[in-house]
Amino acid sequence: MNAVVTQIGDLAEAGEKMVERLRRKAFLPDSRKELNIRFGIAEAAQLLGCSTNRIRMAEEDGRLPPAPPTENGRRPGYKVEELLNMRQVLGASPERAPLDIPAIIAVQNFKGGVGKSTVTTHLAHYFAVQGYRVLVVDCDSQATTTTLFGFNPHFNIQREETLYPYLSIDPTQVDLLYAVKHTAWPNVDLIPSNLELFDVEYELAAAGSDGGSVLAARFRKLKQGLMDLARHYDVVLLDPPPALGTISLAVMQAANALLVPLAATTPDFCSTVQFLSMMDQVIGQLQQAGIEVDYQFVRLLCSKFDSNDPSHSMVRAIMEQSFGPALLPIPILDSAEISHAALRMMTVYELEKPIGTPRTHKRCRANLDEAMGQIEALVRQGWGRVAPAREEDIVNAA
Repeated sequence: MNAVVTQIGDLAEAGEKMVERLRRKAFLPDSRKELNIRFGIAEAAQLLGCSTNRIRMAEEDGRLPPAPPTENGRRPGYKVEELLNMRQVLGASPERAPLDIPAIIAVQNFKGGVGKSTVTTHLAHYFAVQGYRVLVVDCDSQATTTTLFGFNPHFNIQREETLYPYLSIDPTQVDLLYAVKHTAWPNVDLIPSNLELFDVEYELAAAGSDGGSVLAARFRKLKQGLMDLARHYDVVLLDPPPALGTISLAVMQAANALLVPLAATTPDFCSTVQFLSMMDQVIGQLQQAGIEVDYQFVRLLCSKFDSNDPSHSMVRAIMEQSFGPALLPIPILDSAEISHAALRMMTVYELEKPIGTPRTHKRCRANLDEAMGQIEALVRQGWGRVAPAREEDIVNAA
């Protein structure tokens, strides 16, 4: 083999070792990701839509565990598990009703560098903070989302733990329960991915060349498997490959909503237009083949938006003119805090304290809450409900 070609394998091996070193450094001695964030009583009350007095009263009368012990006269705050328990006790859970259809959202764009996996993980953690039960399915063999959840796809994930045993031509699994892994978040589960998932593309492409029946069966199988799992969750987030392959098509058909992230640059805009045109053609072909595609909503989300860059503002204006209400009004701002968190293989929602300045962190977190809240509102509209009214707002209105 050519020496230069051999070098590619050496580069890959060296890179994988560095990823593992970074992961071990980020996730402490046992190399498992931990969730150490806490919420003060004021923030907890805001998330639950109630007053701080209501929480204190529930702690005093025994409905809730005693308040966390103080450190230097200050409460250290509530863990996510405690927050979830508070929601149940105080009737502040946003969980869907049994007859509501779980939201199965594909986060997709064929243009790389738009922050697809970053949007997916931040959206998952936003929903988690709000109290929803979330399943994230990494369908991309590059496995960026799997990495952000604290797993090294090269060292920690086997092919048998991905979608492969379920979607392969010779499947060894009849449902997807085998692949579900718990994460550091108590209400977020993950189906991970790794490079070997790409073998499904080869197998299904080969099967498709002999006729579309095997391909169609796999499409329907993924949808059925996800629907079976979704009964245990409120929101399912799908992160497909950034290319038009068999897995991407299966994911597009399995989803009941589509979120398209795109950056505010002319190449990203043009690429996204091509993506939407291609999707339109593919969906038509799938429907002709008897494979239904039905979305509750399709929205575009501008990511990595720099409000101080005139070119970004110009491109965003073009997006608004072209896409109208399908473009979500609040973009995700380009922030060093997101980049700094990603370097630690985390999202902003996992940070115990600001990495940059407190002002930068607060601005970034507020923007993410607003941007992700738009998607939460769409999900709740699909259930025939709007966001629950806050107790303080009701009192003030009276």
